[in-house]
Amino acid sequence: MITLRMGLAFTSTTLLVLLLILGLSKGQMEEEEKLKGVTPPPKSCLCELQNLGAAFPWQEFQIVHSFSSNCTQTLTKQEFIEVDSLLASLYYRLQNLEKDVKDFEADFDTGLYSVISLRIIEIELTEISSLLLKLNQTSHNKKALLDNLTAQMQTMADKLEEIEQFDRMHVVQRQQESKRIKRSLKECEAELEATPAPVTTPAPGNCPFGRLLNITGPNSFMVTQYSTSYPYGAWGMDPIPAPGKEDRHWLVILTSSNVYGNYIRMYNSHSDLVAAKQVEDITVTSSATTTNSIMGPGSVIYNNAYYYNCYSSSRVCRFDLTYKNISTMELPGAGSSNKFPYCQPSSCFQYTDIDLATDESGLWVIYTSQAKFGNVILSRLDANNLTLLQTWYTSLQKKIITNAFMACGVLYATRFIDSSYDEVFYSFDTTTGVERSTLAFPFKKMSTNIQHLNYNPRNHMLYVYNDAYILTYQAVFG
Repeated sequence: MITLRMGLAFTSTTLLVLLLILGLSKGQMEEEEKLKGVTPPPKSCLCELQNLGAAFPWQEFQIVHSFSSNCTQTLTKQEFIEVDSLLASLYYRLQNLEKDVKDFEADFDTGLYSVISLRIIEIELTEISSLLLKLNQTSHNKKALLDNLTAQMQTMADKLEEIEQFDRMHVVQRQQESKRIKRSLKECEAELEATPAPVTTPAPGNCPFGRLLNITGPNSFMVTQYSTSYPYGAWGMDPIPAPGKEDRHWLVILTSSNVYGNYIRMYNSHSDLVAAKQVEDITVTSSATTTNSIMGPGSVIYNNAYYYNCYSSSRVCRFDLTYKNISTMELPGAGSSNKFPYCQPSSCFQYTDIDLATDESGLWVIYTSQAKFGNVILSRLDANNLTLLQTWYTSLQKKIITNAFMACGVLYATRFIDSSYDEVFYSFDTTTGVERSTLAFPFKKMSTNIQHLNYNPRNHMLYVYNDAYILTYQAVFG
């Protein structure tokens, strides 16, 4: 028995009959409306959503994102390399000053000092003062930059903390935890798989002080004592000098047609080179145009021997500075006598086909051949008996580069930018065989053409002969 609110009593059977009647009546009404063309109103559901929490701070998020982008553009590695480069130049200058003062004291004790010696010291002090001013200014600018960035980064960190409060599903927290677990797992796996490295001699290309980051300078520059009469030549220091000759500098001038030479000028120090005093001329051959005389500016001194391209040939000559004898070796198929010189867009540097180079791993020769279609060939030489130890082939055309040098078993090549700048743009690693042409290390020249460029592993300096100017640059590694 079911009792309704009106007080009427119905049996369950009676109620069921009434519901069926009502259902049929509603169905009949809908069917009649369809026959009459009347469409029943559409069914719809409306609900009201009220967000009681704070709105997501989109504006704050955009500020943080904008600052992050600006910080990446402002804080580049160049900002840090600049200070390192200035410190390296200052260190080099202080070494020169110490040496010049010692030379002056020695000359003063013997009564041989001159105004030139004082002038050299004065020049060194002036350049050191200039470097200190640049270093102070740079350090001040960098400090202001870092202070500003520190304040902005603190603001960004605070805003990020506020934004993270809207991460109610803890997505960021779980991602950070996942990264931490993965990092711990990798460290654990590395520890399990690690084996002690055998003690070996570093192969070419493995630089203990890092890769090349920049070329700074010039640290020193001057015109040779011949003025600009002879634009072709070479100069430098011995990477493995004889005892007592650690400060000796050498200079070779190609006095015959800017192509050939037959003697080496030796100076006991850089100061002597600047003052053109205490000169020792070492004769290599009887004349500049005879068998085994010097051809081209691509020569070096290594371990008390002078290496160069022999006169009118594709041979490499070795002149022993102690015993004054010459030995030679043939470079198989090598182009010479202006077949494959270094070039810039408007001209080529004559007789630069065969270029000797030095680095931490020894003596090298850079050249090419017809068989390799003018692509650079690189060979490591035995400095004592002039045998080829190993040869590498590159895809770099020799005639599109202005010069090249070796450093830590890596070949670096330069290209012409304009009359004031060249740029290191290419490298070839002899260990991995990897070539890169995306480097960008511009350096300033004193004149348009670079005839000679070589790296000295003893002081990480580049020695350049630039249209009768002799310059040094600092190679920055890290």
